[in-house]
Amino acid sequence: MEKTIIACTGGIGSGKSAIVGAFAALGIPAYDCDSRTKALYRTDAALAARIVQLLGSDILDADGHLDTKLMASRVFSDAALLEKLEAIVHPAVAEDFRRWAREQESDIVIMESAILQQKPFFDKFADLIITVLAPEEVRIQRVMTRDGVSREQAEHRLANQWTDEQRAANANLVLKTDDCDASLPKILELIDKLRNK
Repeated sequence: MEKTIIACTGGIGSGKSAIVGAFAALGIPAYDCDSRTKALYRTDAALAARIVQLLGSDILDADGHLDTKLMASRVFSDAALLEKLEAIVHPAVAEDFRRWAREQESDIVIMESAILQQKPFFDKFADLIITVLAPEEVRIQRVMTRDGVSREQAEHRLANQWTDEQRAANANLVLKTDDCDASLPKILELIDKLRNK
């Protein structure tokens, strides 16, 4: 079965998960890149071995699993090292997504990825890109509440990502989550259009 692949992206705190959740509630299988990547860190021995080779054996915790917090602290202050890590991790996630998508019986699947547009490696999977936007203050409050961080930390995270204008310029559909009620009709219309094209 030929599948239509929707990619849903947006900045931190934009409400991507709510939009993807709406698709899932309507029967569209959803793949979350973040959670799948974390799962692969624990289940893909070959991937973990390559990461250890890059970052050193002290990157493992007491149980022999990758210490993702330590990984993050090490690579996010070193752009060259982050690029090397991504060159290992992204192909593994891409292959996992391909395998997952083949297993789905639906003719439409959706992938959630915060970095989709910033890393061209991923956008080639998508037939259609949805960008999720929310006002900056709404996003800051969401991140502070969700992650238990200070306002300064939340603002710093937002500052390190693409702007809404950059994301929207590359999108097929823009959804705003400060008014979720307005998004549902658009989602239903999109699914109907894809299934009846």
